[in-house]
Amino acid sequence: MVKYKDMKEKNAPYTPMMMQYLGIKEKYPDTLIFFRLGDFYELFFDDAKTASQELGLVLTGKNAGSDERVPMCGVPHHSSKNYIAKLISRGYKVGIVEQLSDPSSKGIVDRDVIQIYTPGAFVESLESEHNFIVSLAWAEHQCVAVYLDISTGDVFVESLEPSLTSIQSLIITRAIKEIVVSHQFPKTIRDGLTSSLNVLVTIQDTMVIVDIPPQLHTEEQEAYQRLLSYLVQTQKRQLTYLKNPQRIDPSTMMMIDDFSIANLELIHSLKHRGKYGSLYWLLDETNTPMGSRYLKEMLLHPRTDAAVIESRLNIVEAFNHHFLVAESIKQSLKTLYDIPRIITRLHYQTANGRDLLSLKKSLKELPSIRMQLMSLEHKDILPFITQLPPQEAIVDLIEQAIDDDAPVTIKEGGVIKKGYDASIDELIELATGGKKKLLELEVNERERTGIKNLKIGFNKVFGYYIEISNGQLSSVKPEYQYERRQTLTNGERFVTPELKALEIKLLTAEEQRVKQEEALFLNILSQLLPKTKTLQMIASTLAYIDVLLAFSTVSGRYMFTRPTFTKKPMIDIQDSRHPVIEKVMQSSRFVSNDVLMDEHTHTLLITGPNMGGKSTFMRQVALTVILAQIGCFVPARKAHMMIFDAIYTRIGATDDLVGGQSTFMMEMAQTNFALTHATDKSLLIFDEIGRGTATFDGMALAQAIIEYVIEHIQSKTLFSTHYHELTHLAQTVPTLKNIHAAVVEVEDNITFLYKLKQGAMNQSYGINVAKLAHLPEGIIHRAKTILTELENQPTQKVKPIQSTVKETRISPVEKMLSTIDVNALTPLEALQVLDSLKKKLK
Repeated sequence: MVKYKDMKEKNAPYTPMMMQYLGIKEKYPDTLIFFRLGDFYELFFDDAKTASQELGLVLTGKNAGSDERVPMCGVPHHSSKNYIAKLISRGYKVGIVEQLSDPSSKGIVDRDVIQIYTPGAFVESLESEHNFIVSLAWAEHQCVAVYLDISTGDVFVESLEPSLTSIQSLIITRAIKEIVVSHQFPKTIRDGLTSSLNVLVTIQDTMVIVDIPPQLHTEEQEAYQRLLSYLVQTQKRQLTYLKNPQRIDPSTMMMIDDFSIANLELIHSLKHRGKYGSLYWLLDETNTPMGSRYLKEMLLHPRTDAAVIESRLNIVEAFNHHFLVAESIKQSLKTLYDIPRIITRLHYQTANGRDLLSLKKSLKELPSIRMQLMSLEHKDILPFITQLPPQEAIVDLIEQAIDDDAPVTIKEGGVIKKGYDASIDELIELATGGKKKLLELEVNERERTGIKNLKIGFNKVFGYYIEISNGQLSSVKPEYQYERRQTLTNGERFVTPELKALEIKLLTAEEQRVKQEEALFLNILSQLLPKTKTLQMIASTLAYIDVLLAFSTVSGRYMFTRPTFTKKPMIDIQDSRHPVIEKVMQSSRFVSNDVLMDEHTHTLLITGPNMGGKSTFMRQVALTVILAQIGCFVPARKAHMMIFDAIYTRIGATDDLVGGQSTFMMEMAQTNFALTHATDKSLLIFDEIGRGTATFDGMALAQAIIEYVIEHIQSKTLFSTHYHELTHLAQTVPTLKNIHAAVVEVEDNITFLYKLKQGAMNQSYGINVAKLAHLPEGIIHRAKTILTELENQPTQKVKPIQSTVKETRISPVEKMLSTIDVNALTPLEALQVLDSLKKKLK
C-alpha cells in the first residue's frame, strides 16, 4: 500500500495524492487505474488518454504540483460498471482503487487496488452467457485446459492436443476472452493465439497456495493452481465458492470440433452471425438464465452413454404426457432469478437487498416445483427431488430481515426491515420521527417548568435549543439543569442534558442507521455463505429440469419423435426434416427424406444440382444425431440409430485471410482434421470436397478421400459431390450407395423436388441453375455450346466464340409452359412445377 508517510515529500515532483497514484500505477503497469476521488473514479496520464478515446470522455487536466497539467478524465462512481464493461470488452484490465481509511482523518487517505477486472474475470456480468478465462499447461503429449466463469462458479477441465489448432478450437468454441500461461508455455503458440484471435494472453508465474480438488491429475493441478493464483491476485480474495471441476471426458461425450459447430450452426448461424437461425435458437425455450447456459453445454457436448440419454428422453416423454404439470413447473421457473450469479455476489460482498429478495423469491418456488415433480411419480425424476431440498430457514431469514422496497445499494439505508433489529428500529424512528421526539420533549419541559410559552428551535450555529422569553426567565430554576447558550433581545436560549443527548441522536441517526444496516446486512450474508454448495446444487438441478422442459416444449410444438438406439452400426431415419429451416419456413411445407445406412453401408454418395437440397439433407442428419444424443426428441417420423462418438464436417467455402489460408487450403485442413480423428463410430459430413482446385485434381482427391474413409476408418459418411463421375464407385465398393437430389426437367427448365432418391445422377444441371438465376440468355446459350464441345472432345481446347449470339426476350414462364408435358408429370411433380411458375410470375 502506498502511504503518504512513506513518501519523500521534499523531492516529490507532484502533490502527495498524485504521488500516491503513481506508486499504485507502478505496481500495475498493464492496468487502467480507476482512482476513487469522492463520487468519481479518475484516470490520469496515459490511462486518461486511453479511456477518453475508448469511452468518448472529455479529456481535461489537473494541477498536480508540476508545471504542466496532468491529463485527466473520470466517470461517476454509481455508473462505473458500464464503463468498465466497455473497456474490458476491448481487451483492457481495469484496477479499482478505493479509500481504505477514514477521509476525515489527518493526512492523505490510504488507498489501494481492491479488485482488478479483466476480460475473462468480470463478476458483474448480467448476461445469460458464460464468460470464461482459461489456464493452459503444456505437456509432451497433451495441453491441459482449465477454464472457469467466476460469475457463476462453473469450472471445466479438458485435455487438448498440443497444437495451435486445437487450442484455437477451444477458444473459439467457448468464446474465451483471456488466457493465463507460464513463461515456459511455447512462445510460438502464444503469438499464434494473439495474432489470430481477439484474446488477452497473460503470463502468470507466481503461484499461491490454493485448495486443489483431489480429482485433478498432475498436469491439471498445475493449470488449476496457476489460474487460481492469477484470480486471487486480481480479485483480491479467495474464490471459495467455485464448483468442483467438470471434466470433458471423450469417453462419455460426443466430440464436435469448432469447424463442425460452426458448419452445423449449433450456436450461431453462419448468415446472421448470431443466435437466430441456429439449433440453440430453436431449442432455447428455457425459462431461466441458468437453463439457457446449461442448454449450450448440452449442445457442445452431447452424451455417448446410453443410460444418461435414455434417462433424459424418459423425462422429456413424461413432461409430454403430463402437459398441465409441465406448464405449472414452467410458470414457477419463470419467476426464478440467476441463482449462481447471486451466490457469487454474496461471496464478493457486492450483493444488495434486491439480490436477497430475488434469492428469497426463487427459493419460495421450491416446494411447488418439488410437489409437481413428485406428482409425476417417475423413476428418472425422483432423484432430482432430493436435490431440491426446501430452504425455509433462508426464506424466513430474508423475509424477516430485508425490506421489500430495499434500494439498489446498501450505502443509503432502507435495507433492513422494521422489527428485525431494535437498535436499528430506534435509529429509524429517530431519523424519520425526530420532529415527534422534539414535540414530546417540548411538552414535557412545559409541564416540568410550568413555562407555557417555552419552545424548542434549531439553527446551524447552535443546534437545538430551548427558547424562553424575558418575562418567564425567573421561572428557570437550577434543578432544571438549563445551560445558557445565547442571549437575545427578547429572551434567552438554553440547552439541557436531555436535549443535547437527543440532538446527538437526531443529527447522527441517519449516519448511524446506514452504518449499522450495512454491518447487519454483511452479517446476514455471512449466514448465507455456508449454504453455497446446497444453493449451487439446487441451481444446477433447476437448470437441468428447465432444459428438459424446453425439449418437451419444442418436441410437442414441432411434432418431434423419440429416437431409439442400437449397438449395430446403422442409421434408419424416416421422414427426416431440418428442424431450424422448418421453423424459419413457417407456412411453407418442408420436404422430408428418408435415411437408411444399414450395417453394410458406410458411405452415401450424394449427387444432384446446386440448390437441390444435398447440403440441407446432410446437415439435418447431423442435427438429428445431436438432438438424439442430448436427450431431445428428433424431427422425424422414426429415428433408429447407433450412438456416435464424434461428428466431423467439411461444409461451405471459407477463407482465413489473416492466417494466409485460401478456401481450398482450409478445405484440406478441415478434411485432414476429420480423417485424423474419426473412428468407425463417427459421423462424417463432406460437402463438395475438391471443388476448390482444378477439375481433375479435385475429382482425384475426392475419390481418394472416399476410398481412404471406406478402407481405413469405416465411419458413417455422407459425401455430396458434383463429380457425378464418382458414382461408378458403387459398382466396385459394396459399402457405398448412390443417392441423388431429384429434379423435374422439362426441356431446359428444372424444378427442384428436394427429394433424395436411390441411384446416381449423371449430370450436374449447373447451366440450368444459372438459368434459374436469370443470367443473360447469351451466356446460357454460349455455356451450352462450350459444354457440348467439352463433352465431345474432353482433351482438346474449346474453340473461341466466333460471333455474337443474339439474345431472345421470351418470358421464362412462356418458355417453360411451352415445353411442359403434362401427361408425363406425377401429381407431386405437377405441384412443384406450378409453384415454380407462380414464383416466376412474381
